[in-house]
Amino acid sequence: MTLEEKINADIKQAMLAREKEKLEALRAVKSAVLLAKTEKTGAELDEQIETKLLHKLVKQRKDAALIYRDQNRPELAEVEEFQASVIEKYLPEMLSESEVNLIIDKIIAKSGAVSAKDIGRIIGEVSKEVAGRAEGKLVAELVKKKVS
Repeated sequence: MTLEEKINADIKQAMLAREKEKLEALRAVKSAVLLAKTEKTGAELDEQIETKLLHKLVKQRKDAALIYRDQNRPELAEVEEFQASVIEKYLPEMLSESEVNLIIDKIIAKSGAVSAKDIGRIIGEVSKEVAGRAEGKLVAELVKKKVS
């Protein structure tokens, strides 16, 4: 079942259960998926693109919630946080820091990287390996610690 099919099924369930807030979040995801598909001339999206899209939507919601909290608007922040939690359910399970460290160690051993010049290449390889299951910021920090 593709992401789009899952979203459509969950939209129907949310409509039947009259879950307005959840429905709003699901419609936002559906809209983003449809926009991404039209950019790709109607082709199906692969899992990596879907994951990036979902991460982007979650980040937008969390950033908006932070801004609302800074502006003393907790009721709007709660809506954004709820939508982020709904969207996060469609993301693959995130890797723990120790799992990311194991992947980094494996790639460093395979490539034989020893200097700071290799950091960018290693970050790229690790990012491909974890493919949306770990934040890029975490990957970069861990690689810099290991190589430096």
